[in-house]
Amino acid sequence: MPVDEEPEQQDLSYREDAPRMRTRDGVELYYESAGEGTAITCLNNFFLTTPFWRDYTADLAQNHRVVTYDLANHGASSRLPQEPTWEEHAADVIGLLDGLEIESTYLVATSASTQLARDVALAYPDRVRGLVLAGPVFGLRGMRRHRQLNRAWLLTLKNEGLAALYNQIYPEVISGEMNEEGGTPGFLGLRESFMAMNTAEDLAHGLTLVQEGSTDPALLSRVQAPTLIVLGDDDILLSPGRGHDLAALFPKGRCEIMPNAGHVPFLDDPEGFQAIIRKFIEEAESHV
Repeated sequence: MPVDEEPEQQDLSYREDAPRMRTRDGVELYYESAGEGTAITCLNNFFLTTPFWRDYTADLAQNHRVVTYDLANHGASSRLPQEPTWEEHAADVIGLLDGLEIESTYLVATSASTQLARDVALAYPDRVRGLVLAGPVFGLRGMRRHRQLNRAWLLTLKNEGLAALYNQIYPEVISGEMNEEGGTPGFLGLRESFMAMNTAEDLAHGLTLVQEGSTDPALLSRVQAPTLIVLGDDDILLSPGRGHDLAALFPKGRCEIMPNAGHVPFLDDPEGFQAIIRKFIEEAESHV
């Protein structure tokens, strides 16, 4: 996109007639379901809400059933006195699948939600057909770098607010190519979406939870579902080589590198990202 071209603002509005799904006592999740076929369920990291996924899953919904939802305590889902644990978030995934009568699904996760995808696959292996981990937060020896970043983000959020947090994370998670191509309009356009999707309180809860849970890379060897790591070659956490090394820790893992992409690679190339997922699912289903 030329630097002087105004980006089209993304529609992040919620659907007034959208149902809620009760997943456990006191929890009803806002969700959207589009398309028919083998199910794909998208797991939000704590910076995204359901409407954001529409522009990045439309191609997939032509041949698959795509389910997106807001985490409990975030977006348009139920508000709770305390932030859910990872185990409770995992239970909500299963409760949503049960309510939608989905026996098993592919999970698409990004950044911090790759930890949730791992936990769901370990706790409920029969419900997970495969994992797509975009910009995973795992490391060959642990998750220290990711948690250090999150602690820094949380400190900025608490001391300076949402706008300052966006200013900090943008050059860290957005690829250099996208930064240059989008210029100031791209920066401002994504900031508008960021500010519309998030509150300081929600993000503080999410970034605090990210500091919890097991960091043991040995857990990855217990994930039996086919696993695809989708990694931008300009990711802040993993180099392409380490991405392939990480994929080798999964019994059925492989890594796909997206050129000129950052930590959230589907932002850089939505069509290419969805094509990668389609191919992965086709290959996985051929071996079922």
